[in-house]
Order: sequence, then structure tokens, then C-alpha cells
Amino acid sequence: MSNDSHPIDELHTLVDFIRWGASRFAEAKLYYGHGTNNAVDDAMALVLHTLHLPFGLSSELFSSRLTRSEKQAILELFDQRINKRIPVPYLTNEAVFAGLSFYVDERVLVPRSPIAELIEQGFSPWVDADNVEHVLDLCTGSGCIAIACAMALPYAQVDASDISKDALAVAEMNIQRHQLEGRVQAYRADLFDGLPTQRYDLIVSNPPYVDADDMASLPDEFHHEPKLGLASGNDGLDACVQILAEASNWLTDEGVLIVEVGNSAHALAMRFPNVPFLWLEFERGGDGVFLLTASQLNEFKNGFIA
Repeated sequence: MSNDSHPIDELHTLVDFIRWGASRFAEAKLYYGHGTNNAVDDAMALVLHTLHLPFGLSSELFSSRLTRSEKQAILELFDQRINKRIPVPYLTNEAVFAGLSFYVDERVLVPRSPIAELIEQGFSPWVDADNVEHVLDLCTGSGCIAIACAMALPYAQVDASDISKDALAVAEMNIQRHQLEGRVQAYRADLFDGLPTQRYDLIVSNPPYVDADDMASLPDEFHHEPKLGLASGNDGLDACVQILAEASNWLTDEGVLIVEVGNSAHALAMRFPNVPFLWLEFERGGDGVFLLTASQLNEFKNGFIA
């Protein structure tokens, strides 16, 4: 490419832009971890979004030539991805979680929890999906876990709570988007404080769990996400310990608690060495998610006081 040439004149097809974008992303040493794990998928997501085309596009269409205005729009998104380190879902305002599409922006974390795999399996074998009547999603953010639970558990009423008014505004958008106003109710609450009186068959939470050291070293992409949804004290356990201390008051006798603590899993296990955390495994990758039953939470309740 000559010094006075421009990509808009040299690139012509979808494949051209995907390849060129992936090369520039790799050159810029971007971080991937908000729905993709590589430069090619990031570039493809931005190209297809700009052209209003779906994933799974017929292969022959990738050789289609683009108009000048389409090229310009793609290059503008590439520029924001590279120079501002904005994660792709914030540029497209869309994230996929448990096979469902959600609106997202910088008021909420980008959905990426391995809990999606549990939801798709109806939480089997830990609960009987047909007998789950009430579910609570603590720290709901975009509402993705609550909404996916409502889809997977056909008879469940789902409460979704968050302390952030901004996050709840996004959650409400997604509840309406999936037409679940009758089954998913959003509440502003500080964990359990602010919820209606209710016992739940299942409590699921992806709370803040990033410790102080990790917060200080996060890649630039994470700084576009709300700190409120990430940071949780020096050891990353502030929110989790409070959940453990109170969850038994909100579960049915046969209820189950599932919480993601990510990289803080080791710190949690060290802090409560006698608690029989069941650390769940995932075929698609991911870790740091534990399960405890209501009876286990009751047994160790006094030891969970923060």
C-alpha cells in the first residue's frame, strides 16, 4: 500500500475488511474477553454489525463488495476499538448470553459468565427445572441471567436486583425486549436489602469479585465497564461474604445458591476452609463458580459473618 493510499480505497469486500481489521487489532495488541477471544472474531463482529448482517452468513456473501459509506462506517468502529480500547459489545450495543441477544452499554458489564452453560442445562442435576417456582438473580446488571433463567425454567417467576439505577434501566430494556414483563421483575436493592419478602428455590449471582490487585492491573478494555460491577474490596470477597451470610434467610428448605467469584475462588476457599463449596465445571471453559445448598448455608451461617 503506497504512502498516500487509504484503506477505504484499497479494501473492497467483507473478507478484506475482516482480515485488515484483525491485522490492525493484533498489531495494536488489543485485549479480548468480552464475548470473543481473538482478533478475527472481533473484526467480524464489527463488520457484520455495520452491514446489518447475521453471524452464519452464507460464505459467498463474504466476497461481496461494499459501498464507500459502508467502508467508512466500518473504519470508524475499527478506530474506536483500537484507539479507545472500547469492547466490541459496547460498539454494537449487543451481547449474546445463553443463546439470547441482549442490549448492553457502558452502564452494565458485558455478559460473559460461565453460568450461561448451567442455565442452558436447566441447572440440571442441581434442581428440577419443572419444580422451580421462584428465582433470584442478585447483581443482575443487564438482566441477562434473570432473563435466561426465565427462558430455561418454564414455571419460574424471576426477581432481578441491582444497586445501580443505571443498570436496572438496561435490565428493564432487556426484559421488555424479550417480552418477559409478566415473569421477570426488577428491583433496586443492595444485595438482599430492598427485596420483597420471598423464599427462593434458586438464587444465582455474578456479583462484583475483582480484588484490589487485579483491579489495578486490568486491561484498558475493562475500564469502560462500571467499577461498581467489578471491584469488591481488597480480596474481592466483600459482596460474596455478605451473600453467604444472608442467603439462607431467602432460600427454601431445598433451595440452592450458585455464585460466581472468578479469580477470587482461591481466596474464598482459604477464608472458609471448612465450607464444602462445590466448584462447578464447564465444558465451554470458565471456573470460579460454586454451589451450596440451603442446609449447608444454615450449617455454616454463623461463620460467614463478615
